[in-house]
Amino acid sequence: MHDILALDVAGTPVRWIDFESAATYYASGKVRWELGNDRTVLRGGVNRALGRRSTLEIAAIIAIDGPRFRFRGTEDRVALTRTMLFARDRHVCAYCGGRFGAASLEMEHVIPSSRGGRTIWQNVVSACRSCNQRKGNRTPEAADMPLLFVPYVPNRHESFILANRRILADQMAFLLAGVPRHSRLWERQEVPAAQAVSGSRRAASPGAAPGRRGSISAAGSGRENR
Repeated sequence: MHDILALDVAGTPVRWIDFESAATYYASGKVRWELGNDRTVLRGGVNRALGRRSTLEIAAIIAIDGPRFRFRGTEDRVALTRTMLFARDRHVCAYCGGRFGAASLEMEHVIPSSRGGRTIWQNVVSACRSCNQRKGNRTPEAADMPLLFVPYVPNRHESFILANRRILADQMAFLLAGVPRHSRLWERQEVPAAQAVSGSRRAASPGAAPGRRGSISAAGSGRENR
């Protein structure tokens, strides 16, 4: 089951939330506006007096009422981890170009730590074990191993794509609109298709109503809740 993309009122991605959390925001009137054609219908109990089952329709993207998200200082906006690094580099070795599983990749410092290289996004790449051992304690120039791509800092929108493997088409379109063109996600139009799940109107209970299929090309319609 997919997650819901929660934004602040200005449209900045804040976090992925589950259906239970999203339902709480709806019930408390904190959903300011929503985006996307993909909807999930949650079904509750039956009202004995009316004989009707209660339902709640949840959009794939919702903006939560409250303070705007604020970046802290000038630090990298996305936490650097092995998982996020390998996702940024599409699990491709920056030296030989081979594609590997996470267990066969290393976080490799372009300028070695022993030479003053820092552990920051701009100085680390994914490398297979063979290339990592071959390069050793040298720069790419000294090892005659030129980089196949330039390391960069993923922005917040890209980090949300890299961190979630099951993303609806509406969510993917919204996030991609904020990804800069230098991102590797745009290389050869290599949108991570395995992540972009064409969304149907899924429900968290067996009685969910069917809905439209999503499209990567457009984020769908928006709606403001007053």
